[in-house]
Amino acid sequence: MILDPSLLEKVISLLLSSGGEFADLYYQDMTARQVEAESGQIERISTIREKGVGLRLIRQGVTHFASTVDLAPDSLLELASALASGAGMAGKGQKGQGRNIQLTELPPGPLPFGEDPAGIPLQDKGKLVMGALNALKGFDSRLTQTKAIYRDSSQSILIANSDGVLARDSRSYGVFLVQVVVSDGSHMQVGYEPVGGTGGYSVFRDMDPAEVAMTAVRRALTILEAPEAPSGKMPVVLSSEAGGTMVHEAVGHGLEADLTGQHLSVYAGKLGQQVASSIVTVVDDPTLPGRRGSYNIDDEGVPAEKTVLVDKGILKAYMSDKQSVLRDGIPATGNGRRQSFRHWPIPRMSNTIIEPGKDDPDEIVRSVDRGLLVLKMGGGQVNTVTGDFVFEVSEGYMINGGEVEGPVRGATLAGNGPEVLKSMDMVGTDLGFGLGTCGKDGQGVPVGDAQPTLRIPEIVVGGRDAEGNS
Repeated sequence: MILDPSLLEKVISLLLSSGGEFADLYYQDMTARQVEAESGQIERISTIREKGVGLRLIRQGVTHFASTVDLAPDSLLELASALASGAGMAGKGQKGQGRNIQLTELPPGPLPFGEDPAGIPLQDKGKLVMGALNALKGFDSRLTQTKAIYRDSSQSILIANSDGVLARDSRSYGVFLVQVVVSDGSHMQVGYEPVGGTGGYSVFRDMDPAEVAMTAVRRALTILEAPEAPSGKMPVVLSSEAGGTMVHEAVGHGLEADLTGQHLSVYAGKLGQQVASSIVTVVDDPTLPGRRGSYNIDDEGVPAEKTVLVDKGILKAYMSDKQSVLRDGIPATGNGRRQSFRHWPIPRMSNTIIEPGKDDPDEIVRSVDRGLLVLKMGGGQVNTVTGDFVFEVSEGYMINGGEVEGPVRGATLAGNGPEVLKSMDMVGTDLGFGLGTCGKDGQGVPVGDAQPTLRIPEIVVGGRDAEGNS
């Protein structure tokens, strides 16, 4: 058996030998594969295998961490002893014998591993990326660059900790994306479309790579031909197709407990207070089958669960990890996540969702006299301390008299997260999902997000001013 329970108990006990509130061991065995094609041919094929252990001790509120690829029992025990000794010196404490640890294994979670991508021939994966590029051959003379990337990863993890938890999980992720560049000689536009989730190669069984490619190039050409967006304050409709950049950036990061606990979030100290419109409910849910941010357990061994963050406008919970639970006394939510065994866990989102409401999506558009319809969001930035954000619009259309008119390019949205949440006055019955890899503190983890069609009655749109200046 990999990492025998008796060895794990000894390692955890040794970690606590200088005192401490919590200790854990995280084992990961991960294989990742990538096939990348560009300009009509396969350019790169790679496989990465990583196997190792991360050891963590929380002592007097401070995290002490070490990782290793040497899995020999004596090496693990030696590393645990060294980590404990270093923590004891830092805390000016005395080294003792540690606690007697008895581990109890959690039952397996309900989310399936899916179809193992390791068993799929490389030729099949190559056909996906070439199928996307072949669909674009000769499509339009303004198409200057095409790229398709296939990625999959499968991993086994094991977690043992001083709470007596022994937990195991198997995870398999897949992502396929197409990126294109189009130019008319004066302007250049990038189009991008990703598909992916959990469940291994099964993610791609019903996917048409040509359709993914055409979605990317259609978006790029549409915006290339469009006039610049007008600027100023106006109503904005966020389509359910837009992806969840708004909920992820403007809301989600500010509800992660490492930030709220250090008063680095505009939502700090506001549990029980109204932070959004009464028609807005926000949840974080890693239990959804197939979604990119889903898992059975988090990277601290806490079983995944749906967490209601904002309930009809009232702030109900923060997303926590073990450190924030110990520091702030808040409930564990199963949001302690890490990129790999080389990183310690921090609070991170999984699948963050604004739940559907009662308004017809078409009626939301018809309710706007003059404004902007956002069909696809781009990247964004948020200051979690103030809640201020700026987001790019990848695909946007003007609304006039309740009707969708032509596309516009170069639009941005600027506002304040809590203010925008409080101002939302229509929430659609639909729901659209996005996916990505979220970066924070030098770590990237797979996430999903979703939202229905939303109406913001007024927000600052950046674009061309009345005199034609950008």
